[in-house]
Amino acid sequence: MAFASSVTRVDFVNIQQHGALLHANRHRFPNFSSLNLRKLERKIRAGSQITNARRVVEPEVDINDPEWKKHFQEDFDKRFNLPHLKNILDIKPRLTTFSLKSRRPIDEDNGAKNEDWNGYVDDDDRALLKVIKFASPTSAGAEYIDPDCSWVEQWVHRAGPRKQIYFEPREVKAAIVTCGGLCPGLNDVIRQIVLTLEIYGVKNIVGIPYGYHGFTDPLLSEVPLSCQVVQNINLAGGSFLGVSRGSPTTSDIVDSIQAKGIDMLFVLGGDGTHAGALAIHNECCKRKLKVSVVGVPKTIDNDVLLMDKTFGFDTAVEEAQRAINSAYIEARSAYHGIGVVKLMGRSSGFIAMHASLSSGQIDICLIPEVPFKLEGPNGVLKHLEYLIKTKGNAVICVAEGAGQEYLTKSNAKDASGNVVLSDIGVHIQHQIKRYFKGAGIPSDVKYIDPTYMIRACRANASDAILCTVLGQNAVHGAFAGFSGITTGICNTHFVYFPITEVIASTRRVDSNSRMWHRCLTSTGQPDFD
Repeated sequence: MAFASSVTRVDFVNIQQHGALLHANRHRFPNFSSLNLRKLERKIRAGSQITNARRVVEPEVDINDPEWKKHFQEDFDKRFNLPHLKNILDIKPRLTTFSLKSRRPIDEDNGAKNEDWNGYVDDDDRALLKVIKFASPTSAGAEYIDPDCSWVEQWVHRAGPRKQIYFEPREVKAAIVTCGGLCPGLNDVIRQIVLTLEIYGVKNIVGIPYGYHGFTDPLLSEVPLSCQVVQNINLAGGSFLGVSRGSPTTSDIVDSIQAKGIDMLFVLGGDGTHAGALAIHNECCKRKLKVSVVGVPKTIDNDVLLMDKTFGFDTAVEEAQRAINSAYIEARSAYHGIGVVKLMGRSSGFIAMHASLSSGQIDICLIPEVPFKLEGPNGVLKHLEYLIKTKGNAVICVAEGAGQEYLTKSNAKDASGNVVLSDIGVHIQHQIKRYFKGAGIPSDVKYIDPTYMIRACRANASDAILCTVLGQNAVHGAFAGFSGITTGICNTHFVYFPITEVIASTRRVDSNSRMWHRCLTSTGQPDFD
């Protein structure tokens, strides 16, 4: 029984390598990686009638093996087993100093009191990664392993405080760093990490200014953190510690960690930041350092694998309503008014989809995952003409990564290595004006881009709660001795994941999912193909 290695990126396949069969079916399977296309080819040749499938679960399995379920679960457990400091160091646990009954670090008996308090999470606690049992691969949003949609349990580690810890709190120096772009909730997470560390009894807490650069830039100094310092930082947006993209070499960062005497590093950021955190963890393991590296996933686009949502997303959707409402008022108030709103979403259209659903004012929602045509009888512009003739106005919501094939490609990249995107919103605005002028139909087009206003605002109540729990669980995970992990919410439960699994690819909107179908029902838009 052999398992294929985990896919590190979901790439669109070069169809020519897979022959005419897959070429003819490519439009039916737009989200498949090359590995899954090979699997699909075998199924089609075997006569499987799979007509509306989405990307299947990795890794590839040999379903002809009668014990494939057992082997799959063993491989899954191995992949999702959390890296621990005791795997590289000979360290012994001690009783925790964390208890809500005392509301302060526990000193008596060198650890937790023998009290009847069920506040700790057992190391063997797990939560289900997948909770839906699909009956058919043609079910909306179906995720399956074999053509029979067999149910296979996939358990991940539950987050929370453990009864045993692997650090002496009074000897710990903890550091926090925020990387990438701004996102609502950064200050909430920073604050909660500091408060929870102090409950454990940690006295030496610092912030690393301006992302990973703060480790090596001689002009940047550590920022001392305490309950008094961070008490009110959640009342403002941005990052109290500052952010930046890019980083020095991993070796230089770990040299700095050693020189500064850091025992715990909490990293707040997205895919690139987590990849950096994983590299730091691996280098610390190589040097056999007792350093726990724990990530808190930060992406306003909500595009991190395996998680229900990331902090900042709810706030972004809520704030996007202001821009959409303004576009709607402008469109409704003008003769043949058309409002265009561009929202964040480089490769994933979650903000645009959810904002369109929640506003109820969007007529057309365009996202990167669903190709569309601007011209032609089934194109966006023709549908806009229909909307203007029938209702007199229209509002379009477009994710920043949508329709990039219509724009001049740029070879420029930002400090994080992301390709600098051309402005699809401006392009659509110009195309609408051109089309209606050519058709002899008056139009009044207004374009709104609220990106930086949304990124810089304070977290709303929903995100503030999520940030609070994520910050607490990050500290619990570090004290439990885990490293190279990140914390998130999965099927309403808070869990820990190995960083390797959450950065394997980008989470994207499934065009066969019920949520996208709901968005289409809300907007009433046709297929623009």
